Amino acid sequence: MDKILKLNDLLNLSVEELKYTKVRLNTNNGNKNPIDEFKKNPQELLQWNYWNNKSYRNGQISIGLVNMGHDRWLLFTVGKIKKILDCPLKSDKTPSQDGHGVQVEYETLEKYQDLYGRVVIEYHNNSQQMFRDASTFIDKLVVREILPVKYVGFEFPGYDNVCLTYEELKTIVNGDYPTYRSALENQKAIYVQTDRNTGKLYVGSATSKYGMLLARWTAYVNNGHGENVDLKALVKEKGLSYIQKNFQYTIIENYNAKVDDEYILKRESYWKEVLQTRKFGYNKN
Repeated sequence: MDKILKLNDLLNLSVEELKYTKVRLNTNNGNKNPIDEFKKNPQELLQWNYWNNKSYRNGQISIGLVNMGHDRWLLFTVGKIKKILDCPLKSDKTPSQDGHGVQVEYETLEKYQDLYGRVVIEYHNNSQQMFRDASTFIDKLVVREILPVKYVGFEFPGYDNVCLTYEELKTIVNGDYPTYRSALENQKAIYVQTDRNTGKLYVGSATSKYGMLLARWTAYVNNGHGENVDLKALVKEKGLSYIQKNFQYTIIENYNAKVDDEYILKRESYWKEVLQTRKFGYNKN
């Protein structure tokens, strides 16, 4: 029978070290989901892990796990607490007026650097306590997978399976996601934007004239409307925040760069007619 690999088989913390080790299980706080923060910028999640917990002590080791869903957790840091400071900070690093929040200085342990963002743990958490003594449950943290590269959260799923919220699209456009970038930057396409609040649709096309699909979608990330008349009016009336909250982006048809732009435009007109987006959606022409 294959031996079950556990987290401490990789970390190799001694019994004495485990007495001074904390595990922080970073989960959705009702406002933000930390795994989404990790996708955007793994460094930002370090602030999440070390902020607002008065249980830290000088010299402790902190193991940071972030929930990926379905009892799966990603190891993203192992650090040592260097100093507890007297000045509490808010999550945006400005001084806290009510005394809530704790500022700590910490050192990320470089000897585990190759494991950060790659080790996927399986653990079913039945406790409401998200800040735990490692010695009490570290043997229950089972390694299910060691990823070949650091987890980024967005691997291109194929053109038939692209369905992105505004925030997901923004993360991909502004981040380092090579599979998405290579798939979209030289691709022509017919796409649809869905207003999930009203059900109204907007059909658009990406052609060589506007810089292909990645460039076209980048425009929507930047201003919410991509110069479309009805979407411009929507942003003016309700603000970019409305787009950010309610819009999703899907590919209907994709074409390689050699396909003639005129054919793409004919297909765009076809889908506008089929989906009746001139009458019931955000298309004017």
